[in-house]
Amino acid sequence: MTARFILAMLATAGLFYVNIMPAIIDGLIEGLGFSAQEAGYVGSANMYGAAVGALVIVFLIPRLAWRPAAYSLLVALVGLDLLSMLVTSPEILIAGRFLHGLIGGALVGIGFAVIARTSQPDRTFGVLLVVQFGLGGLGNLYLPRLVPVFGTDVLFQALILFSLVTMALIPFLDAYPKDAQKSATGEDAEALEKRPLALVLLAIFLFQAANMGLFAFIIGLGRQAALELDFITWTLALSGWIGIVGAVLVVLMNTRFGRAKPLAVAMVLTVAGFLVLHFSDNSLLFLLANCGMGITWAFVIPYLLGLAADFDKTGQMATLGGFASKMGLASGPVIAGLLLGDAEAYGRMINVSAIILIVCLAVVYIPALERDRKAVDERTP
Repeated sequence: MTARFILAMLATAGLFYVNIMPAIIDGLIEGLGFSAQEAGYVGSANMYGAAVGALVIVFLIPRLAWRPAAYSLLVALVGLDLLSMLVTSPEILIAGRFLHGLIGGALVGIGFAVIARTSQPDRTFGVLLVVQFGLGGLGNLYLPRLVPVFGTDVLFQALILFSLVTMALIPFLDAYPKDAQKSATGEDAEALEKRPLALVLLAIFLFQAANMGLFAFIIGLGRQAALELDFITWTLALSGWIGIVGAVLVVLMNTRFGRAKPLAVAMVLTVAGFLVLHFSDNSLLFLLANCGMGITWAFVIPYLLGLAADFDKTGQMATLGGFASKMGLASGPVIAGLLLGDAEAYGRMINVSAIILIVCLAVVYIPALERDRKAVDERTP
């Protein structure tokens, strides 16, 4: 479990800004005077860069010494976060955060590949979500309150601190050699079930896009509903911490009940949570919807990433799943920002996000069911 925790830190370090995205978006708007669209573009540039980095690392994983690469990438991340503290122009910050994302995405790809080499990667992905939601809750609670006092620098200082802690933990990890498993290249690549894998990757993209689109602008939604900032930030913190329940359930359940049925139940509940946000002027419903979505988000993603990892044991498909995830995380704020427009049409954004989730469930259910049946057949003598 200690190894799972450290691996979770490694896989989080390059993308921790995603977990505090509402604080970053709101901080850029309130601290630097960016428009909602400009702030959304900064967040999306960071994540599109991460998607490119994750895609590039897919092809390098079989030949990469992961530990030296991880140290180098973490040092580069710290340097770029330091430089970001000097920038006040949206255009320059967009470019800088794209580069930051490129490096961070490669680091997360390395983390995913190493996780895929462990036993029971679903459980490790569950621990990953525990780390992300737990620390993300703290960030979303305190950072929006610190920005008016210390400026937007505090956002990047939080990212730097996370990178430094991760560097201190890496020496305690085992070697996880890449030659311990067969490569998914050459003839082995032909054995990959390309159609179900493609559907799983599409489902990861859709699920992350729908959730991040709402999550990135959730503070603005609360403000429009006349909720106080203190209540909104406490709600985000609680949703992160309570969301840990979803990740813990994955750790405990693993694939005991398969993946198809748990995914179906959790996604239906997520759609319900989205629709409840139409009534955000009721503070209790706003709180319950966010907490429920936190649980289902932390529950679904480990299963989806574990499903991608199940297609090979080298880590390449898990890394490809990470690429799909980052593309979804990057696209969500862009789509949501366009749906909001100058009129701040949050109702329209909520409805489109719910429809995307329904499509996601339709896409992933059959591949998940097929993998469940295959797992049963492999266990049957």
